Amino acid sequence: MISISKWFFATAALCALCGMIWGIQISASNDHTLSPAHGHLNLVGFVALSIFGGYYALTPQAAQTRLAVIHLGLALAAVALLTPGIILALTGQGATLAKIGSVLAAGSMALFGFMVLRHGVGVQTAGRAIGNSFSAQPGE
Repeated sequence: MISISKWFFATAALCALCGMIWGIQISASNDHTLSPAHGHLNLVGFVALSIFGGYYALTPQAAQTRLAVIHLGLALAAVALLTPGIILALTGQGATLAKIGSVLAAGSMALFGFMVLRHGVGVQTAGRAIGNSFSAQPGE
């Protein structure tokens, strides 16, 4: 089975590639109407998914939970709905899909925050986190 972090990174790379190709097309056509959708694809699709993938790679105890799988599904649904939703909104065809995608993106980020607070960052061994930059013990 492929790891959650690998799924996050692979889909982030796909979003980045699509965003780059789309950006080239936007530049070549000199029609920047859909630039906000392109920007959201890069920001939510590449940046956020990459950060989530990095977190799960560093924190395997979080990656092995059912919530991590739910997080992946929520984040992918957010990108899949938000980007075309913004296109529809920009072209005057309604903003409902963009609103749904935005709520899913916010939910994905909230779940990420919950995972960080619940599992910390880094590998947990013998009651200590390896990889945390903050130490709870003086002099460490």
